[in-house]
Amino acid sequence: MTNEQQSGQGTMEMILAGAVKLPGVQVDRSEFLAQQFAKYDTYGNMSTILERGPLEAGISLSVIDKLAKTLIEKRTILSTAASTAAGLPGGLAMAATIPADTLQFFGVAMRLSQELAYLYGGADLWQGNTPDSEQVSRELTLYLGVMFGVAGSAPMLRILNAPNSRQLLNEQTRQDLAQTMYYPLLKKISSYIGIKITKKTFAQGASKFIPVLGGLLSGGMTYFSMKPMGHRLREALYDACDHYSEAQLAQDRDKVQRAVADSEINVIEGEFFDLGFDSKPEPAATAAARPEQFSAADELLKFKQLLDMGAITQEEFDRKKSELLNS
Repeated sequence: MTNEQQSGQGTMEMILAGAVKLPGVQVDRSEFLAQQFAKYDTYGNMSTILERGPLEAGISLSVIDKLAKTLIEKRTILSTAASTAAGLPGGLAMAATIPADTLQFFGVAMRLSQELAYLYGGADLWQGNTPDSEQVSRELTLYLGVMFGVAGSAPMLRILNAPNSRQLLNEQTRQDLAQTMYYPLLKKISSYIGIKITKKTFAQGASKFIPVLGGLLSGGMTYFSMKPMGHRLREALYDACDHYSEAQLAQDRDKVQRAVADSEINVIEGEFFDLGFDSKPEPAATAAARPEQFSAADELLKFKQLLDMGAITQEEFDRKKSELLNS
């Protein structure tokens, strides 16, 4: 591993350690599932849902997936306001070397990843674990790898989270998989994300409170990034639960093996950091390729939602509206 990769891995570890301590990042699995499936407890099966997961309790995959989609929409909007608050003076306290908006962004992603995992039958991440435990760091790193599209992450997640994985893999095979693929892949994920942060976010100067405009940009970053990231994780979890077969397992093992063996750290669909963390002006050609994401109408909708939530004042909204309509 190069010095740059080692530095990136260290940065990612620092981000995880800081973001996991933010209020609301640690999700209470029982409380969350009880809220999500309250209306499906018509036959007194809530205890089974909490103990073994929604699928094992007889909740259909289509119902779970519908709840997951709704949750992503909800979290995207709510996290925009949270990110904006983090960027305001006097907002969230931050670690000495981590910008507040970066920390908040990862906190939101980590919360959403836990909620999605619990919907599809994931075990309680915090049962017997402390925020600084290796088990927590590994799970969250893999979730983030899938959300950011790091090659090999989604196949690895499907292998580990398929309800029938223990039938498809014996204990020795699972141990070999962990040593030869799982742990090396986690290092690649950490390096990739950490390097992107180091190059693009920290270059702007860490340990500074972000002014109001910075807070609004932080909210926009979350608004345009969190939704596709959430759906990427949702799709991987859905595929793991949708009659995952031995043939699919073999294909996924091959994908992970190739990703680990590749000397480069690749992504599946581009770099999500370019949506918000990049400190350099976006090339005109790139901006033109996705006008729907940055139209005045979308921007106005986003700021109207922030106004309705109380994250910004009417005066701030009117000023931003005037800027957008006159630009």
